[in-house]
Amino acid sequence: MDFPKNFIRATEKFTTFEEYVPAPYLRKKFAIKKGLKNAEILITALGHYEIYINGNNITKGLLAPYRSAPTDCVYYDKYDLTEYLTEGDNVIGIILGNGMQNFLGAYIWKFDEAVWRGAPQVAFALNAEYEDGSNESIISDTSVKTAPSPILFDDVIMGEYYDASKEIDGWNLPQFDDSDWAFAISAPTPTGEAMLCEASPIKIRNKIEPVSFFKVDGHYVYDFGVNSAGLCEINVTGTKGQKITFKYFETLIDGKPSYDNIRFAFNKSPNNHFQEDILYCSGNGKDTYMPHFTYHGFRYVEVIGLTDEQATKDLLTYYEMSSSFDHVGKFKSDNEIINSIQEMVVRSDLANFYYFPTDCPHREKHGWTGDASLSAEQILYNFDAIKDYREWLRNIYKTINEKGQLPGIVPTGGWGYFSGDGNPYGPAWDGIVINLPYYLYKFYGDKGVLEEAVSPIIRYLTNCYQSLGKDDVIHFGLGDWCPPNEDCGAQKETRPFISTMLLSALSKRAALMFEVLELPEQKEYALSLANRTKEAARKLYIDTENCSTIYNKQTCQAMAIYYDIYNESEKPKAVENLVKLINDNDGKVNVGMFGSRVIYRVLSESGYYDLAFNMVTRPEHPSFAWAVGMGFTTLPEVFCEPTVRKFASLNHHAFGDISGWFYNCLAGIKINPTGKDVNNVDLAPCFVEKLNFVEASHKDFNVKWERKGNEVLITVAFNGDYHGTVKLPNGYIFESGKTTAELNCGTFKAIKA
Repeated sequence: MDFPKNFIRATEKFTTFEEYVPAPYLRKKFAIKKGLKNAEILITALGHYEIYINGNNITKGLLAPYRSAPTDCVYYDKYDLTEYLTEGDNVIGIILGNGMQNFLGAYIWKFDEAVWRGAPQVAFALNAEYEDGSNESIISDTSVKTAPSPILFDDVIMGEYYDASKEIDGWNLPQFDDSDWAFAISAPTPTGEAMLCEASPIKIRNKIEPVSFFKVDGHYVYDFGVNSAGLCEINVTGTKGQKITFKYFETLIDGKPSYDNIRFAFNKSPNNHFQEDILYCSGNGKDTYMPHFTYHGFRYVEVIGLTDEQATKDLLTYYEMSSSFDHVGKFKSDNEIINSIQEMVVRSDLANFYYFPTDCPHREKHGWTGDASLSAEQILYNFDAIKDYREWLRNIYKTINEKGQLPGIVPTGGWGYFSGDGNPYGPAWDGIVINLPYYLYKFYGDKGVLEEAVSPIIRYLTNCYQSLGKDDVIHFGLGDWCPPNEDCGAQKETRPFISTMLLSALSKRAALMFEVLELPEQKEYALSLANRTKEAARKLYIDTENCSTIYNKQTCQAMAIYYDIYNESEKPKAVENLVKLINDNDGKVNVGMFGSRVIYRVLSESGYYDLAFNMVTRPEHPSFAWAVGMGFTTLPEVFCEPTVRKFASLNHHAFGDISGWFYNCLAGIKINPTGKDVNNVDLAPCFVEKLNFVEASHKDFNVKWERKGNEVLITVAFNGDYHGTVKLPNGYIFESGKTTAELNCGTFKAIKA
């Protein structure tokens, strides 16, 4: 069945801040003959849809079909309708939400200026096949009937307003009389490529009841105990027209709701509405309502307009949601701080994965490429997200402009090719075009991922060649974002060094992928760029005699080691200098997002895993343990107290690679270390002195190590054709006297030498 192009909409009018246009109901009545064999429907929407067949909600999940720029990609979903259709009259019912078609709340990122902005629209085609071999098609056209729904306003960021008194009973059933409904009108066909959505649908993962509720300044506040993302179901009996407002937020300051960190720049909305749902009660008994076309990031809900009698504990139920991929990784230890950090990472990953990784689940909900590039490896350790990443990559590739530049967010309405200083975001953000296919291939061994990436990577590398200064340095980029003791965009002087280091590393990864695909010319093209930028970085920013950078910052030193700016012979002394920088800072970490991605790995791989562990678990600011002690249940955007940086989100995933360190270094699971063989798994655990037990698994590979006096027992179990080595850290030997052994299932005994 071909993708339908016959788009329709209820009206040309669309919601603005000055005038709200209700989400439309649409219904198409049709007849099914006797002897139906099977039936399926293809459906898409510019915006989001819910679809009902004879009153049954068959929608795959929240925000169907996807979140994309319709000038790039137009996503369709396919449903098998056979079990829902009956002989005689049937009906397709649809509700349409604004989605990205009218992304009103994202005006800061210029979505209100997108060329596609308009009223939501839909296209569908139903094909029925009968036992006699005949077929019948039912398509979206101007015979579809439409009427306003009770959804008065909807926006993915701002929220949804719902008037229960305007509900139309039976609107999606065949026997409903729609004679007074209007007819739909034709809508323009979008220009983006039609695609069947392969990403995991957004579904409910968990149900959370409030741990408490209390009154503040005359309003009730519900506390769900954890910061996450999803929707609240509301159950209330009220008078007709009673207005109840639900305001979602992350933190209390001085015992009162604080909205500063999710409304730091939103002042265009009337009454500053943001992350709010509004219910107007029907007056017909209990109203049960959960929003249709939005979601929120929150721990707390402030409820305005309740009577004391209505404020009961069962008023709200929190449904945690995310893309519904499988959880394929597990990690635990005998240290509860480490276990809590792992829980924070997992919760942050899920709260920020709604079709693609978002920076935060409340104020922005954007696919920031820099954040996603940093966390891709740890997310793949934890989740089976290959389908979802591949779908997003297709959108990323569509955004690469004729110069080979990428925007900072994907999808975009055209915003984001230049940062606040007027320059591109640089390799720290653009690197997603290389890092993401690299990690997908590393974890899954799917060459198809690499083949899709070849042309986009070449276009990007060509742009990088053209962007080099006369000194072979990239002189733009955002650098080490969100350090703990400075403004987000601080350390501007280090940005050319960080951008140039990252470009060298990215080019090497591109060369490896081209080698896998047996593309020698492209490999040499990438290696040439890698070598030029490495030598430029060494010449301008490295003191090769002392093995230090000119900046004396933890991030710069750790990145130069991790990304091979230092030669192998220089690395031992470079690591010593990194350790000195840490000790000079009282043993505390002082890095932003990009420094955090590498510093613990560099230390661990150089034998300083106890130091790395102490940096992570010490209770003082700005460690991960400090965040646990602050009561955070998700990872903060910046490691600071909410009263210090009022704009900082408390639910980001950019620092989440600490979970990757747990798997890769503490447990020692090194998947495909050469990048060329997905069945190669090396095991090199770090026997941290303060740990007695670590257990981790990824898919069907399991490892556990446990300290027994001066011995450590390593138990390995797996299914599949894995091969590799088991390598012990310094100070330990096997009973054979060696420090390495061939990987196999069983128990290895490591003895303290």
